Amino acid sequence: MTAPQNAPAPSPLRFFETANAYQRTRAIEAAVQLDLFTAIGEAGGAPGSGAAGPAAAEIARRCGAAERGVRVLCDFLTVLGFLTKQDFRYSLAPDSAAFLDRRSPAYMGSALQFLLSPLLTKNFDHLAAAVRKGGTAADDFGTTAPEAEVWVDFAAGMGPMQRMPATLIANLLAERGIRTGRVLDLAAGHGMFGIGIAQANPRAEITALDWPNVLEVAKANARAAGIESRYRTIAGSGFDVDYGAGYDVVLLTNILHHFDRAGCEALMRKAHAALEPGGCAVTLEFVPNHDRVSPPETAMFALIMLASTPAGDAYTFSEYDAMFRNAGFVRSSIHALPPTFQQVILSYK
Repeated sequence: MTAPQNAPAPSPLRFFETANAYQRTRAIEAAVQLDLFTAIGEAGGAPGSGAAGPAAAEIARRCGAAERGVRVLCDFLTVLGFLTKQDFRYSLAPDSAAFLDRRSPAYMGSALQFLLSPLLTKNFDHLAAAVRKGGTAADDFGTTAPEAEVWVDFAAGMGPMQRMPATLIANLLAERGIRTGRVLDLAAGHGMFGIGIAQANPRAEITALDWPNVLEVAKANARAAGIESRYRTIAGSGFDVDYGAGYDVVLLTNILHHFDRAGCEALMRKAHAALEPGGCAVTLEFVPNHDRVSPPETAMFALIMLASTPAGDAYTFSEYDAMFRNAGFVRSSIHALPPTFQQVILSYK
């Protein structure tokens, strides 16, 4: 095979990087388990501080680990861009300081409890079978099985990292003049999105719907946020239970991608019926462009749905718009939510 003129020669590098990608996963998992990023930050390794960060021996002492082990792990994390290294001393990269130092309000290390849960990762053990089948190769319904324990891991682990997007959504609704007096948080999980609205609007009343075991986490987060008196719950499946009526907003955050179009439209119709005239369904999703390969962060999400659900997908905006119209909504608009790589769809009754 001859490469086109002036084109780079074929390289096996991408193959080896992908085949060995599990090492990156386990390295970040080990660093979080050791609280390595916090140890470096506490020892003077904050980015831009002008101070020399700690050497491997100091980090090892703080983490209760072997110096050789810490040196090798820190060098690996430096190559990945999580750390910087100068004169054999390590400092946190800005992203690591923001999201992996436990002292940061934006700390995301707890998300690994869900992202690396065996209940989730096992779905990738038989990916070829899922491709042949066109859906999860699991014997049950994958992550859509009733009261799946993985959603307790999700609620407990992902809550802290969702505080920022929850605030951003509350701000977006305020900027668009959308009423938030009564809010239904469908598949609430950790509850942060409803809680974020309640914190932004002291008159907001939140109703969270999810499985009973998951709602315990949401209720604990509502108590911690000081909005427990304005927080009620409905236990059960969003497909089966009665939502009630008179809501200004129905939150559909990271739920629709688990189902086929018929399932999505079923939930959308119930949301439409529960809304007041002029009310709004607020969807947070991974929405790829029409080509389904860009932007990469959202486009690649479809593989997770293939491996872990019978029929879920990463839908494009045109597909969501059509589904919401079929469910009775008059119009939808899509909004970026930087610095996250997800999008918000506002659908009006």
